[in-house]
Amino acid sequence: MPSRSWTPPFPLDVGAVLGPLRRGAGDPCFSTDGGLSFAANTPGGPGTLRVTRVDGVVHAEAWGDGAVWLLDGLPALLGADDPVDDFVAHHDLVAEIRRWRPGLRLGSCGRVWDVLFPAILEQKVTGKEAWRTWRELCRRFGTDAPGPLGLKVPPTPDAILRINDWEWHRAGLDGARRRALVACAQVAHRLEKAAELRGEEGRSLLRKVPGVGVWTAAEVAQRAWGDPDAVSYGDFHIAKNVGYALTGKPVDDDGMMELLEPYTPQRQRAVRYIEGAGIQRPRRAPRFSPRDYRGF
Repeated sequence: MPSRSWTPPFPLDVGAVLGPLRRGAGDPCFSTDGGLSFAANTPGGPGTLRVTRVDGVVHAEAWGDGAVWLLDGLPALLGADDPVDDFVAHHDLVAEIRRWRPGLRLGSCGRVWDVLFPAILEQKVTGKEAWRTWRELCRRFGTDAPGPLGLKVPPTPDAILRINDWEWHRAGLDGARRRALVACAQVAHRLEKAAELRGEEGRSLLRKVPGVGVWTAAEVAQRAWGDPDAVSYGDFHIAKNVGYALTGKPVDDDGMMELLEPYTPQRQRAVRYIEGAGIQRPRRAPRFSPRDYRGF
């Protein structure tokens, strides 16, 4: 079993950095037992990585054909390439959160397909809906992950293209998201280049696929290459929460981008600090009721 140890030369909150890779409490591809672990499709094949930290030293174990690739990417995964030192806070609140959460960095998992797949599932639905479909598809069409942790490797693009129409319905996926997912699966090998291009160029490559818009590309960029400027424009909650945090009242997407303009080219980092502090606008209306497409 390959392994490595690494001592980060900066403050590091491992849970906060890896947290965005988890898709709900029941994610079959992610585990919090005995450390933080996830299963992945890598250029070398399927792999599983488990990360623990003891006395400031990060220890990683890996299994499967993708083990070496996952271990080689450990520093980047935990934010070693993150340009956080270039960030300037333009609001007292953001500056305070940064002092309070110095270990909150942006990690780069380097895997476009594995984060694009669930991002498409999360388009225009509640997290509860999306994560239910993610669990269903991973358990039925993913493969058993290497190693002893009992995880699932997310379905590959080829596996997605083999799914029948009735099986999509059973998983609770509507037509628009299904079409976007299939379109991405058909060109998935080309989309991996987005992680090399990075920045706006990488996001633009993703948006060439029908059904992948600004929001989806940003969600992928945040995880695949730790893009510090990729804001999830169009999200149901983020603009309202950012507005409330910085002005005391919710704003729309354009209002959020105006507030974040001084943070360019690290606008997403400002959002991440606000999210990391758990700041949310007060909710007075009933919560949105999720739809179950399996009943349609």
